[in-house]
Amino acid sequence: MAGRLQGKVAIITGAGSGIGRAAAQLFAREGAGVAVADWDEKGGKQTAASIGRNALFVKADVSSSADARRIVDHTVKKFGKLDILYNNAGIVRYGTAADCSEEDWDKVMGVNLRGAWLCSKYAIPEMMKAGGGSVIMTSSIAGQVAFGNIAAYCASKGGLIQLARSIALDYASKKVRANVICPGVIRTGMTQDLLKDKKAMQPLLKSTIIGRLGEPEDIANAALYLASDESSFVTGSVIAVDGGWTVQ
Repeated sequence: MAGRLQGKVAIITGAGSGIGRAAAQLFAREGAGVAVADWDEKGGKQTAASIGRNALFVKADVSSSADARRIVDHTVKKFGKLDILYNNAGIVRYGTAADCSEEDWDKVMGVNLRGAWLCSKYAIPEMMKAGGGSVIMTSSIAGQVAFGNIAAYCASKGGLIQLARSIALDYASKKVRANVICPGVIRTGMTQDLLKDKKAMQPLLKSTIIGRLGEPEDIANAALYLASDESSFVTGSVIAVDGGWTVQ
């Protein structure tokens, strides 16, 4: 039986670990050729190796225009086309609007928001050549509900939602869709220090009404739906995968 992404080609940024790695492995199992993009060479190569010949690793800083273009160029050179862009790369820096440093603000915006824009900028023309495609953003519940002491992160994740909606509106006639996933608290390297703090964990579990924290595979499954033709009537949508956090 053919996979849900059979014959498709995907770029996944931040695929060296966590959600990105889970998505890369799942997309490959479903038949896609996958470009694994990450600044972390060790992690990126491990992800690509776990997939095998149907994967390409590209070391890249998505906030760099040259690197974003290189990701797309190398992907098309290897696989011949591009159907899916999953803008998943993201970082967090702590600080309120008043005490966040300019360096931290620019770094978060560069990776989280500028990176998604740059990759989309170069990927969309290739998708149009292929007859259409799917752009997916990993935002966050922090893009919808403010959290304390992460002003830059909240702003960047909120910006991703509007970027996706703009892409959806501008490129619908070209059969390019764009959608957003807003994860809740997921067990990844980004959250590992927080999850070790039992006192901090209690309100997190209380707010997740399903009664457990999320796993990278929970987000990867949502991304698979948005990447596949099953979501051909879905664009400009924001899907919360948060265990019910935003219900309350």
